[in-house]
Formats: sequence, structure tokens, C-alpha cells
Amino acid sequence: MKFSTKSRYALRLMAELARYAPGTTVSLKEISERQNLSLKYLEQIVTPLARVGLVKSERGSQGGYRLTKAPADYTAGEILRAIEGSVAPIPCLGSETNECPMSDQCFTLPFWAGLDDVINQYIDSVTLEQLAQSLSSANDGCCGCNSKN
Repeated sequence: MKFSTKSRYALRLMAELARYAPGTTVSLKEISERQNLSLKYLEQIVTPLARVGLVKSERGSQGGYRLTKAPADYTAGEILRAIEGSVAPIPCLGSETNECPMSDQCFTLPFWAGLDDVINQYIDSVTLEQLAQSLSSANDGCCGCNSKN
């Protein structure tokens, strides 16, 4: 399983916002510069985050984006799902009901369901506050992959 660049950058964007005092708006330009990310790409990433209410935009000269709740109240899972939709390892686990006509005979389904449970438990156990604390101790805020994609 591989998460998209948008997901990786969304976590970085949200962790950057979490570094500021509650209610503080931060421009995407500032985040772009601090995280060495494309401003245009951040604009694409922030849209689904705002749509589900994870961030709020403020207009004007002091405008930008801010978190809508405390960093400890966000999970990595909700941020990733806002960007990716389902994080299920196979399509038939990506919705509430399994629509696969072969699910009754699929002997590998329990394996994939178990993996799905482990992924979701982990990403839902990590808070934005924890990610932001890690960002504070990292040099560049990167996931460590040394890759721009």
C-alpha cells in the first residue's frame, strides 16, 4: 500500500498549522516556504481539508488557514481519509458493505480485512499533536524519504 504525495503533504501542512497558537491563521505561502512545498499543490490539498471542516479559511490581509479544533483532537486517519477517501488495502473493503460478488468464496478476504483493521487502528491512534511535536524536532519536516513526490 502506498499513500499519495497529497496525503504526505496534507500531514505536513496540518502539522505546520498545529505549531501555531489556537486560532492563528497562517498563509499557504508561509507554509509553502517553511515546508519547501509548491504553493499551487498546497492549494489543491487544502480544499478537501476545508470541505470536511478540518481547516477554516480566513480572507483578507491577515488571512490564511487555521485549525478548527485542538491538534490533540485530530487523528492522522481523519486527515488521510479527507485526502484519499478510503485507505482500505483492497477495493472491496473500501465501503460499508462489501459489494464483491466473490466475497463469500474469497479465502484471502480475512487477511485483507485484518490488514485494514491494523492500518486504521494505527492511523487513528496518531494525533496531529504528536505529528507536530515530531515536526518541531525534525530539520525539514519531511517524512524522511528525501523525495519530492
